[in-house]
Amino acid sequence: MSDSLHLACPHCLAINRVATARLADASRCGKCKQPLFTGAPLELTSANYSALVERSELPVVVDFWAGWCGPCKMMAPIFAQTAAELEPRIRFAKLDTEAEPALAGRFGIRSIPMLIVFKEGREIARQAGLMQGSQLKRWLEPHLA
Repeated sequence: MSDSLHLACPHCLAINRVATARLADASRCGKCKQPLFTGAPLELTSANYSALVERSELPVVVDFWAGWCGPCKMMAPIFAQTAAELEPRIRFAKLDTEAEPALAGRFGIRSIPMLIVFKEGREIARQAGLMQGSQLKRWLEPHLA
């Protein structure tokens, strides 16, 4: 891994360079001064997807979900708890497939919940279905920064 990573601010989408050794040091955006990590999953939209996923050198795990999906509702608190535990070693985001059908279609989402890990915009892992917290952490382990 390099000495620094580029990642977007979740508030203003400015790209920041952060030393990998300082990821956990409450990093703030150089432009808007807001925290770069919130400890909670970010909401992805077509407007912020490119900055938060494609331009990020930090791995991003995206939960593709929908409000009508029972397993998605069960997965939401597990995903949020895991985000609180593992961030900033990996970024967590959620994409509502009903609100963003074109973006979900771009990744061939046929069943939900669907988790995809991205690194610099490239898909590097995919897992369908509900997972418990321990399963999710074990699945994410190889992708942590």
